[in-house]
Amino acid sequence: MKKFQIPIIDKYIFTQVFQVTLVCMFLFVIVWIAPEILVKIIRQIFIDHIGLVQAGWNLFYELPKVFNMVLPIVTLIGCVFTFDTLSKNSELIIMRSSGISFTRLMMPAVVLSIFFMFACFFIGDKLVPFASVATKEDAHYNEHFVYVVKNEDNTPKQGIIISNYTPGHIKNLTIVNFSKNEYQDIVKFDSILTAPYALKFDDKWVLPVAKKYQIDDEGIYKNIETIKNYEILTKNNSDEVHQLMKNATKRERGFTGKQLKEYNQLLKKHDYIDEYNYTLTKYYQRFIHPLTCVLFAIIGCLLGYSPPRSQRMLGMLIAAAILFAYYITLPFFDVLAEKGVLPPIVTALFPIVAFICIIFAVKKVKDL
Repeated sequence: MKKFQIPIIDKYIFTQVFQVTLVCMFLFVIVWIAPEILVKIIRQIFIDHIGLVQAGWNLFYELPKVFNMVLPIVTLIGCVFTFDTLSKNSELIIMRSSGISFTRLMMPAVVLSIFFMFACFFIGDKLVPFASVATKEDAHYNEHFVYVVKNEDNTPKQGIIISNYTPGHIKNLTIVNFSKNEYQDIVKFDSILTAPYALKFDDKWVLPVAKKYQIDDEGIYKNIETIKNYEILTKNNSDEVHQLMKNATKRERGFTGKQLKEYNQLLKKHDYIDEYNYTLTKYYQRFIHPLTCVLFAIIGCLLGYSPPRSQRMLGMLIAAAILFAYYITLPFFDVLAEKGVLPPIVTALFPIVAFICIIFAVKKVKDL
């Protein structure tokens, strides 16, 4: 059994990092909840008229979203603070003087960060989607959904515009039928239909009552009539378009990894290129974001170490700058991927590559 005992130094460093990380996590959760989430819950109580019990559950369901963001942050700050304290007390100097390398001293913090990495992935991939569904975060669909049915030659055949939809109802539809005549510069309409609602079936959508406006080549209404049981989205598009519509305003954190992958494939199949690039970036980030826990732990240990008579607060300032740069640039890289400027895998991996470069740079500067 002695062969598998954990060395005292590892226990000591692991305990110190873990304690500081827990304190930081508690403080960050309080700070994160106080300004935004509490206001949201209070608004739900007085405006949406939910009970106190439901308000308490809603507050509880907000915690996974907070922990998913906080875990990498507290890992970095906990490692910086712990190794800075060990440097102040000359404990790191004594340990290194006894022949223990700095890389070996970082191992307890790295092991702890690996646990945090798996916890971060599980929270982001399982608990956050569950909490989003439980709080009905995406229950209100107020945006328009537009789908274009194309001919075999990829020219537009029919445009479907839906301005009001919920998981169980499809309301306020406008159907635009494009003209079959070929024009050099413009696409003209053959007819426009409006309907108050639609019924979804396995192989089609049906408009029970629709008003049809027939249009001539000059763009003038030549006939208006009422049509019953008008069919759209036949040929096995019914379910797929319905899935696209339901997920159109759903945030990526409301998907599990498997659901997000399936939604990506559906977007690509129906040529929603911008949305596909964006959600593919979020799919990659689902796996890459937890890796920052390990990288932040290494960076924190390096920044926390300081030789005698050096500036102690410099490491904490650099750590704060790294966190600010990471979270403030994520939306920027999302836009670059969405617009096709950079491939989604590049935008998702860029922070990881940057952090690895920072690790080598700091290690070289501090001559470790």
